[in-house]
Amino acid sequence: MESSKLKSKNNAHQSEILTLSRISAALSGLWDLDAILGVGLDSALEYMHGSVGEILLIDEDSHSLTRHVHRGLSKEFVTGLRTNLGEGITGSVAQSGKAVLLEDISSDPRVAHRELIVAEGLKAFISVPLRARERVLGVLNIASHRRRKYTNEDLYFLYAIGDQLGIAIEHARLYERLRNARERLRKLARQNLVAEEDERRRIARELHDETSQSLSGIALQLQALIEMSNISGTVNIEFVNGLKKVQALTVQVHNEVSRLISNLHPALLDTLGLVPAVRQYAETRLQPLEIDVSVEIRGKERRLPPDVEAALFRFIQGAVGNVAQHSQAKNVSVLLEFKPDEFIMKVSDNGQGFDVSEITDVEESGRGRGLFSMRERIGFLSGKSGIESEIGKGTTVWASIPVGQEVAYAKDKSTGSR
Repeated sequence: MESSKLKSKNNAHQSEILTLSRISAALSGLWDLDAILGVGLDSALEYMHGSVGEILLIDEDSHSLTRHVHRGLSKEFVTGLRTNLGEGITGSVAQSGKAVLLEDISSDPRVAHRELIVAEGLKAFISVPLRARERVLGVLNIASHRRRKYTNEDLYFLYAIGDQLGIAIEHARLYERLRNARERLRKLARQNLVAEEDERRRIARELHDETSQSLSGIALQLQALIEMSNISGTVNIEFVNGLKKVQALTVQVHNEVSRLISNLHPALLDTLGLVPAVRQYAETRLQPLEIDVSVEIRGKERRLPPDVEAALFRFIQGAVGNVAQHSQAKNVSVLLEFKPDEFIMKVSDNGQGFDVSEITDVEESGRGRGLFSMRERIGFLSGKSGIESEIGKGTTVWASIPVGQEVAYAKDKSTGSR
């Protein structure tokens, strides 16, 4: 007889350990709060062979309990029962952190909203706190429609589940706060990039409308003075040569300002779109370095929203700039592919390549900053990006974004760094 009882007790303990292990394994892979609570409640009901239960969490602002998940309760009960901290049995458990075990909740003098309890037909009832680091976060309630005597072993087991859930809840909330903080940081970074692009556009426009036009006017005036000197018949060779030098310098400065304007914000990007702007930039940046460049367009070319085209151009600009500065390549290909629901970019070179694994973050020297910025821009467009490279085998930088729908801020899905 004693042997049978001992065996039964051992089996019960093994069942408890197995259940707690399953709960722990399930919770370890979850960050969504309601999913965590659902797993905990279902596991508790399975162990207790019950079908009625709920989990309520403390709302610090309203000093009340909010029902997050429930099983086996009517809509009338769920919508009609509101519990304040310290009110009734559930409220007192949340406030005191001490569990309550009842054979018939409907007849207990401490119960609140008795009419709802009676109408629901609840009898046996057990309520345990959900705790994390001695702080009560909520309450786990298990009930039955018939009288039933829950044991102390049941109570201790639910305490264990409650402690597991409490820790999981705290982790989920910390994760949510971290995620929100990261999202705010990313939105701020995106706003900074948008502001940067607007400022680039403004400066480029002012340089074009004022500085560039003035330099053009000075060059024309100098040319006119040179021609007048030649026509007058009294040519001062030294004076004319001086005018020519100043004119040449003015033309050189004008060309430099034009290049600066193009780097800041190419006019083609606004007037003709991404493809002509990319082709012009790739050719003017790489051909003077004796690097052969080809630009291939696949699919039906179409315009994208201005902010999107600006971000994509900056990606190409960064990739082409890296080729010019680091690759020692002789040939470069740029691919722009338009698909019905996706836009793909690739910049490939036959240069010296590098070990991608060596660069995982922005270094103090600034190495990797350009690629980080490129990756962020694509991430802001709900896109993906990456780098494929091997020493001696060249490099391919690629990115893809969804199109044909509103491009919204989303979690960065980029990979790779340089």
